[in-house]
Amino acid sequence: MPDLTGRTALVTGPTVGGLGHHTALELARAGARVVLAGRTPDRLAQTDAAITGEVPRARLERLVVDLSDLGSVRRAGDEATRFGPIDVLVNNAGVMAVPLRRTADGLELHMATNHFGPFLLTGLLLPQVTAAGGRVVTVSSTMHKTARQAPLGDPRSQEGPYRKWRVYAETKLANLLFTFELDRRCRAAGLPVRALAAHPGFAGSHLVANGRFGRAAGGPASILDAAVRAVSQSVAAGALPILMAATADLPGSTYVGPSGPGEMSGPPRVVAPRRLALDRDAQRRLWEISQDVTGITYP
Repeated sequence: MPDLTGRTALVTGPTVGGLGHHTALELARAGARVVLAGRTPDRLAQTDAAITGEVPRARLERLVVDLSDLGSVRRAGDEATRFGPIDVLVNNAGVMAVPLRRTADGLELHMATNHFGPFLLTGLLLPQVTAAGGRVVTVSSTMHKTARQAPLGDPRSQEGPYRKWRVYAETKLANLLFTFELDRRCRAAGLPVRALAAHPGFAGSHLVANGRFGRAAGGPASILDAAVRAVSQSVAAGALPILMAATADLPGSTYVGPSGPGEMSGPPRVVAPRRLALDRDAQRRLWEISQDVTGITYP
């Protein structure tokens, strides 16, 4: 990684032990000022302590934001103006395979947290990213390849039975549709902003256990969490594609993932998304839906 002294990165979802934590840790180790953006002050304090324990001179800031709550995202956008230009925005926070739940905005929780919240946050922070000539990195998943269709229906209604893995896969497809449309729109508007995406392969994070049990430790949750970690690469290794997308000299619309079989593990490299993610009509339609839901228009 290059020396990032003087640069500012904002990373969402930096819970200790997760992809956001390891991404923030390495960005801080490289000299960046890192804004830790997460749901609760207590968890942000834990991540702050974990990072400074390894990098005593780390320059860390904190921003409280719940991406499932559009009001919280708007408040965070206002507060984030104090950070000045942002060189890298990493949209990492997400939920995986949780039971059906509607947010205060009437949105299904996966779509709210994994797509609409990041869409709104990116739009609110785009002037700061533009001022830095920076980039937006959104974390997707190989699960996007299992999505049967793009999530282009009414986001406030449920059609057919709820299948949590199907909905999760559609949000990961949405991450790529968003990335490619954002990059195209920034280029069309003449903005010096690049949008890239990355996926961690099969990384042993707590997302699976959290999705199944609402926690990562205790009873069956601990057993599932241990089983996932036993057959996956480390979370630190899973963060490498994100770090490559955040810091390497790559063009916009680049997608980065592990280089091993099935893109499950291995050193990071540029990878290809499924064809549906490149559908310009789906990209445009999702963007228009997202503008209607969040009330923001950009760039």
